[in-house]
Amino acid sequence: MSLSPRIVTLGTAGGPRWWGPSRKGPRRHGISTAVVVGEAVYLVDCGRGASTQFAEAGFEPHQLRGIFLTHLHSDHAVDLAGMLLFGWMMAGKQQRGRVQVLGPGDRSVLPPLNAHAGPGVRPLFEDAPTAGTAAMVENLFRAYSTDLTDRMLDSLRPSPYTVFDAADIQLPTASGFHPNDNPTPAGMEPFTVYADELVTVTATLVAHPPIAPAFAFRFDTVDGSVTVSGDTAPCENLVRLAQGTDLLLHEAIDLGWAERSYGDVDEATRIATIEHHLKSHTTPRQAGQIAAAAGARALALHHLVPGDADPSVWREAAETFDGPVFVPDDLETISFARREMLAASTTTNQD
Repeated sequence: MSLSPRIVTLGTAGGPRWWGPSRKGPRRHGISTAVVVGEAVYLVDCGRGASTQFAEAGFEPHQLRGIFLTHLHSDHAVDLAGMLLFGWMMAGKQQRGRVQVLGPGDRSVLPPLNAHAGPGVRPLFEDAPTAGTAAMVENLFRAYSTDLTDRMLDSLRPSPYTVFDAADIQLPTASGFHPNDNPTPAGMEPFTVYADELVTVTATLVAHPPIAPAFAFRFDTVDGSVTVSGDTAPCENLVRLAQGTDLLLHEAIDLGWAERSYGDVDEATRIATIEHHLKSHTTPRQAGQIAAAAGARALALHHLVPGDADPSVWREAAETFDGPVFVPDDLETISFARREMLAASTTTNQD
């Protein structure tokens, strides 16, 4: 029986912004991707509107088996609360087991201070400046303690921890990872973070300074594989993780837009922000090169910045990658079944 492995793009825009309507292209929600295998759903990132889009796609909470966070920037995790709280309230007898919530652990040390910083720049919370995934989930539950207490005591709902199991991804001890000195260890081998009877999920560390750890994830099924880059600059670890993948979902940024933006902030902030984009993200052309180096059968660009760009911006990926290139809108479905990817690749190469 075919499991019809596919992804559904719940949201395709990146960045901590509200992207409004555009005459140039479709309106996009924040980054969130559903990996669907049979009836099971695995969610990668929970950007703005993820929980609404999850329902809009026709998914039910009992289908959700795991939430995988590539990193803890707000545009990837802002709607985690919606997934947790509404998923908890809608859980019922069809619930298969606890949903795994997996993502980066505590950074443990502060990132380097940007060279353009003035005096007095300090973390907001000195006692917990870089909380990891498990702590984030606990802090969200604490923030909504009134809601949780009312529904547990009055409506007799069980603890949300009976529905969700949050944990920090443990890095291999031999990885050599250090958040400042070695955030993306060269030659790192992908490692397993989750497995069930339908999928095996492997991960690697990617280059998204200054945040560390930052992950990419690969989902392997008997019918095909999909690799999700997370936010990253061009990275050999990602190429290794994505070797021979049927579908690579990779972030893309229009650096020209970055150069033109940020006129409403002070000069130091503008320079620091542009420098961040340059060292931490990937252009469409570079994404095509990565897909080619990995031998991916197809490439889809998402986490698009800006989210309201003219679609022509993203076509440069096809100049460096010979296979099918998708630039999906929100709520589009792309199969990563190997048979379909091979057929699509053959057709593209014959054109």
